[in-house]
Amino acid sequence: MGKPVVHWEFWSKDPDKLSDFYSKVFDWKIQFIPEMNYRAVETGGQGGINGGIFTPERSGPWPGNMSYYIDVEDLASYRKRITEAGGKILVEEQQIPGMGSFALFADSEVRVLGIWKRTGQ
Repeated sequence: MGKPVVHWEFWSKDPDKLSDFYSKVFDWKIQFIPEMNYRAVETGGQGGINGGIFTPERSGPWPGNMSYYIDVEDLASYRKRITEAGGKILVEEQQIPGMGSFALFADSEVRVLGIWKRTGQ
């Protein structure tokens, strides 16, 4: 069985402006979560994937401007598989309380993606 994409994020230096754009163009429902400085995006489609918009806390150039998160059952084993296949872990495992945990990685072409493990999985 494959590993589905379960979440996406747009990285923006002006997340309010970008949120306004997608809300106006596609009628996406965007909720600001101040304690995380994050905008949760509900796309509203059947079978669609929801996401988020935020400004990464990072100095220097960004490795990209968006990311997808792939659902896995064990972050540690997939971090190992990623590095064995020529990728690189960029952000070690971090918890999102009550939701799950994630890690960010660069693939063999330095594209940034995430792996996600839901709480209770």
